Amino acid sequence: MTTDDRLERRIRHLIETAGPIPVSDYMATCLFDPELGYYTTREPFGASGDFITAPEISQMFGEIVGAWLIHAWRMMGRPTPFALVEIGPGRGTLMRDILRTARLDPAFAEAAQPWLVEVSPRLRDIQRDTLAEATPRCEWSDDVSGLPNLPMLIVANELFDAVPFRQIVKSADAWRERMVSVADDGKLAFVAGATSVVGDILPPGAAEQPDGAVFEFAPAREALASRIAARLTETTGAALFLDYGHAEPGFGDTFQALRGHAPAGVFDTPGQCDLTSHVDFSALTFAATAAGASAKPVITQGEFLLSLGLAERAGALGANADAARRDEIRVAAGRLAGAGENQMGSLFKVLCIAGQALDLPPFARRPDQRG
Repeated sequence: MTTDDRLERRIRHLIETAGPIPVSDYMATCLFDPELGYYTTREPFGASGDFITAPEISQMFGEIVGAWLIHAWRMMGRPTPFALVEIGPGRGTLMRDILRTARLDPAFAEAAQPWLVEVSPRLRDIQRDTLAEATPRCEWSDDVSGLPNLPMLIVANELFDAVPFRQIVKSADAWRERMVSVADDGKLAFVAGATSVVGDILPPGAAEQPDGAVFEFAPAREALASRIAARLTETTGAALFLDYGHAEPGFGDTFQALRGHAPAGVFDTPGQCDLTSHVDFSALTFAATAAGASAKPVITQGEFLLSLGLAERAGALGANADAARRDEIRVAAGRLAGAGENQMGSLFKVLCIAGQALDLPPFARRPDQRG
């Protein structure tokens, strides 16, 4: 048995023993198995990993998010102290850039108590190295429940896409949970579950969908959004969620795998590929407002960054740079905010929730939503 196929063999054995498993269980095992899971064993971030997140593309992303956080803190009444929280902080690059930007307002920097919500000991060590020069007082928690009872500002970039989700598939005029099984050839494959799914999970138009249509929903993502919202209503504060996905629910299979910055099959070498799906921001919004928070209508990452000065910041960075550096900055800005292929501006969405109604551009021009 090789290292590369041990997790696949374990999954096949589980299925052969207990029967097909939901997509959510397959994804959770592949990503978070304590011994062989993707996030447990690999360094996925950056050019040498499998994907690059926005903070790794350019410092401009973290600087703009940092400036937004400073404004949000002022709109909250400048609470001192407050918890400055990132959930799912990767290598710590975003928090490092936020803390550097915080120096623009010494009162903000002094009041902030940085916290990272990270369960992986391996990633915590990397984050400590990244933040060593930025702050001597960062704290870590395994979970949102371990955060201090303080007003807080929360950032989560590409968090929800890594939380396991479920799929249901239309099969013979019924909607059934999509499961992972072992095919006759011994390979992992999708099958439709035996029990039909109740209709109130589905959005309008389900009856008109053809056989094989897929609908995705994610109770675990909604539960996390609800817990964050509940904390904000208890302690006051705001949260900024940035991820790829859609603003309204719909039908379609977005389950995908990445390895070495290229698409892979979702059953290719389990534990060796990143597994994700598009985030349903309407579901996150509903969960947050149901927990008592206010939520701004979802906008694109491009709108968020450009409204807050990405183009101007790119120009300032390139003003005294040589031609090669200016071109690098231009390409990075386009990748963060553009709408073309391999650009994040349209595909990535931004949701702002708060424990109280706050005037927070670029969301301020749009009314709050409440459940």
